[in-house]
Amino acid sequence: MCDEVSVSEQTSSSVLTNETQVDRARATYSCCQVIENTSLGMGMGLVTLEAPIIASSIKPGQFVHLCVSDPESVMILRRPLSVCAYNAELGIISIFYQVKGKGTKALAQVEKGRKLDLIGPIGRPWIIPNQTSKALLVGGGVGCAPLTPLYHEMIRRGIDVKMIRGAQNANMMKTLSVLDNVECDREMILTTDDGSIGYHGFVTEPARECLKTEQYDYVATCGPEIMQKLIAGIAADAGVYCEVSLERRMACAVGACLSCVVDTVNGKKRACIDGPVFDASVVRW
Repeated sequence: MCDEVSVSEQTSSSVLTNETQVDRARATYSCCQVIENTSLGMGMGLVTLEAPIIASSIKPGQFVHLCVSDPESVMILRRPLSVCAYNAELGIISIFYQVKGKGTKALAQVEKGRKLDLIGPIGRPWIIPNQTSKALLVGGGVGCAPLTPLYHEMIRRGIDVKMIRGAQNANMMKTLSVLDNVECDREMILTTDDGSIGYHGFVTEPARECLKTEQYDYVATCGPEIMQKLIAGIAADAGVYCEVSLERRMACAVGACLSCVVDTVNGKKRACIDGPVFDASVVRW
């Protein structure tokens, strides 16, 4: 495996966010070998990479910036991709992706054993408030991926956590099940747009019911932005602190190009290093 070297001093400093001191690991440039790249159907895939330094320093909610160019298909810009799982002992990370454009199409064709270069870990992670005892996580489609490490971390800490997972249909939900493992043997509310499995409808109604009937300390959500806006509003009405993970197109992912700005009550912020996770109350939807 190629050497891993630091590429950013920006993320090495402690950053004060939401009155919480966050120590961010320094992003590194890594040349990583593909251990497995599996097509899951429904235009989804799961790639696992050998990346020991990133695996040992990444926090739930952070992402990597992956280069998928090859001599036959030159793409200048990297692709920001969420990490859905990591294992520091084994030195591996896994990325759940959806084929949408040239970059993810090229990634889907990458074979086992090939080396890819990436930068990471990048961004502000999920920040579990102190004294959190009960949490609600709400994911839609591929937005379930960045919530998965948070889900596992909460289980590890002994937090009572409930996950609401939404998908278009039963086939898509089955594809999302690749995110599960033995740690996830607990209550999970499933919703589908067509009612083919679980609740017939969107994640918003079960979320509203949960927050109406139970006492939560924290809500985290990721998925389509309109969904996140609605969940943030429901959490605000219930008086519960909420974080959102926003997706933006990115060029550099180190805060220099300003291509990924998010409008907040504190001005424009960069999704790459000020996010992707934000306090929902500061986002100007």
